This record gives sequence, C-alpha cells and structure tokens, in this order.
Amino acid sequence: MKVAVLGAGAIGAYVGAALHRAGADVHLIARGPHLAAMRRNGVQVLSPRGDFTAHAHATDNPQEIGPVDYVFLGLKANSYAACGPLIEPLLNDTTAVIAAQNGIPWWYFHHHGGPHDGQRIESVDPGGAVSAVLAPERAIGCVVYAATELEGPGVVRHLEGTRFSIGEPDRSASERCHAFSEAMQAGGLKCPVEKDLRNDIWLKLLGNISFNPISALARATMRQMCHHGGTRQVIETMMRETLAVAEALGCDIGISIERRLAGAERVGDHRTSTLQDLEAGKPLELDVLLAAVAELADITGVDVPTLRTVHAISDLLAHRTAA
Repeated sequence: MKVAVLGAGAIGAYVGAALHRAGADVHLIARGPHLAAMRRNGVQVLSPRGDFTAHAHATDNPQEIGPVDYVFLGLKANSYAACGPLIEPLLNDTTAVIAAQNGIPWWYFHHHGGPHDGQRIESVDPGGAVSAVLAPERAIGCVVYAATELEGPGVVRHLEGTRFSIGEPDRSASERCHAFSEAMQAGGLKCPVEKDLRNDIWLKLLGNISFNPISALARATMRQMCHHGGTRQVIETMMRETLAVAEALGCDIGISIERRLAGAERVGDHRTSTLQDLEAGKPLELDVLLAAVAELADITGVDVPTLRTVHAISDLLAHRTAA
C-alpha cells in the first residue's frame, strides 16, 4: 500500500508514522523546519502508549512521489481549494482521498439521498472550488478522535485517543475502506469503517463547533472552558442548537450533551486546534464549523441564534488574524 500524507502536521505525521510502522510505503509532504527535522531524524512520536520513531520518506515535492493508493489529507479545510498543484501528481484513476477534517466536509450531500442529495454547501465548497480539486467520488470521510500537538519540528506529542473512523459517502462497505482500516490497525490505531459516517461527523462537530471558537476567543484550554460556569452554559446552548440541525438532517448522534462535556473535560489542559492555529498566526478553520452549520440551519429551518452570534465574533477574529 502506497500512502501520501499531504499536510504532515501533528495528525498527519502521527498517522504516517503509524502506517510506516505497519509496513506501508509512506510519503510525508511538509515544509520548513518540520520537514527538515523529519528528514534528519524521522517522525518522533511521544505517547503514553509508548514512544517510537518512524523514518518515512519526507519531501515538499509531490512529483518525487507519483501516484499513490491513498492520499491522507492533513491540511486544514480552508486550504483544500488551493491544493490542486500539490495533490494532482499523487492521483491516478483509483486514488482515494481520506480527508481528516473537522466540521462539515465538501462531500456531505454526495450520495446523501433524500431532498438534499447532491446539494453543494457554499460555506465549504464555494462555487464548487473544492469539488473541482477533490472530486467527491474519491472521498473517504474520516473523523479523528485523537489529540496531538507538534511539540517541536519533527516531534509529535500524542495526548489522547487513537480512533480514526472512516466511511464512504454512499454508506457502502467498500474494499478500499477495509484495506485502509486494516493498515491503520496494524500500525496500532483504531480505524472502524462506519456505515454512516455522518453520525460521527456530527458527534465530533458537537465539540468542535463550540469548544474551538470559544477557546480562541478566550485563549482557554478544554478544562478551563468546562470549569467556567458561564462559558460552559454557552457551550451547552451551542451543542443543543447543533443537535437540532443534525436531527433535522436525519442524523442520530446517540450521546447526551452531558456525556460529551464529560469527555471533553477528561482531555484536560489541551489547546484546541483553533487555539493552536491562532497562537501560531495561522488562518482559523471556522467556515466548516460555524458557517456550514448556519447554512444547514437555513436549509432545514432550524433556529440557531447562539451559533450565529459566536460565528460573527469569531469570524471577526479570523479576519483580524489573517490581516
């Protein structure tokens, strides 16, 4: 199995290291000091499950790699539309793209069925710009339940969780999903193939849509947000509104808000990916979270006033960060 990790940051390098340990032909695509460190010392994974180092091929030039069986996409979703020159050398007719993104994916209504089948979500696929680069037919969805951070160039700190749920947009149990799942499991990760990954998407989104923007606005960790009474109440309200949109689209998350909050609290003083991006001066990945769910609320007629308020404030922060 030949796998390219496009965007080998904290999550991408962690997955690439695990697949390399399992014997897959792994190629990590990165840049800057992080790339230089991976070339020199490999990917160093520091984990409560045991430290290890993987010396996978690392490059900033996809032309060196050529077509692969799978592209594991570790880029932020707001980079997808511009990633054409990087991903095109990696594709052949059967290459699958596994997008490990937070929030609502560009392929969400691809083979969805029902009244919204095939509908484009403008917040995540403006004018079809993402679909033009990443054909929905290539997409395998991926929901990440692992917390990692780049402790330094080439050094991934694995904090918690090893589950990477995957699934086809058309809900089929495909061979390509099962083959990738087996490789991930051989590398020590959990990778269940879900019949309808959209339920997992909303389960993960329940936390991301609330904790991520609030963490950036308050510069707070998961534990701090859970322990502050007023902030916790805002997060609970955002979760209730998100659940209402999910249910209007026929999704069953199967978990209570109280249980979701308890899980977040157990993560401790972890900084969300949005807070990490803010502190690093990177663009904030908010459209696939707040803007997309607000758009889906318009489509389904669900009232989401708190989500819209937090979106307005965090969107201003995102624009100020990008300026």
